[in-house]
Amino acid sequence: MLILQKGFNYSQDGPGNRLVYHLQGCNFRCKWCSNPESMNGEDKNAKNYTVEELLSEAKRSRMMFFDGGGVTFTGGECTLQYKELTELLKKLRAEGINTAIETNASSPYLLKIAENIDYLIADFKHYDTDIHKKWIGVGNEAVKANLEKIFASGRQIHIRIPVIKNINDNPQGFVDYFKSFDTSSAVFEFLSYHEFGKDKWTEDYEIEDGFVSDETIEKFIKLFKQNGMKVTKT
Repeated sequence: MLILQKGFNYSQDGPGNRLVYHLQGCNFRCKWCSNPESMNGEDKNAKNYTVEELLSEAKRSRMMFFDGGGVTFTGGECTLQYKELTELLKKLRAEGINTAIETNASSPYLLKIAENIDYLIADFKHYDTDIHKKWIGVGNEAVKANLEKIFASGRQIHIRIPVIKNINDNPQGFVDYFKSFDTSSAVFEFLSYHEFGKDKWTEDYEIEDGFVSDETIEKFIKLFKQNGMKVTKT
């Protein structure tokens, strides 16, 4: 498996203290990406590991998985390495290690992958497919199809919405989309725009003044709660 970086993080990548693997490669081109070096299939800092090497590392790290922690795979887009990821997830669960992924939810294999994880985190960038395509590079049809199947299944899902000024800072559009489904097994989180990865871009950085106010995030929280949806903050 091609890994860009790895390390421990508490509660932001799933419950408890977690060993987080950032897999190389992504099929999205988000204009605000904080890990632009992960987009391409190769990077000078990425290293190949076998499934057995990563399994061994996770087993040696058990003592660090406190407060319900475990292993999380993120990106880039971790589901692009579907075959190896699925094999490793199965082996981790067989060892009793909690598993999680962070994904853009576009993979045709997402529901099969979800059978082998304990905690699912998915980004949802925009409800409008044309706007999604403008800022992400592709439409959101596959994302919506997967999310709607997950809602119907009733499985747990943690949906994160990165909020960027003048791009997707209108909560009503998101609520209008989500309220059409049974989201009782979902929890929503709103992430304020930041520029932590701006200096890593080798191409022109196209987001101008994307920062949102605390009041904007509060509007999201209030409107989602008013419509019976659960909200969290990590």
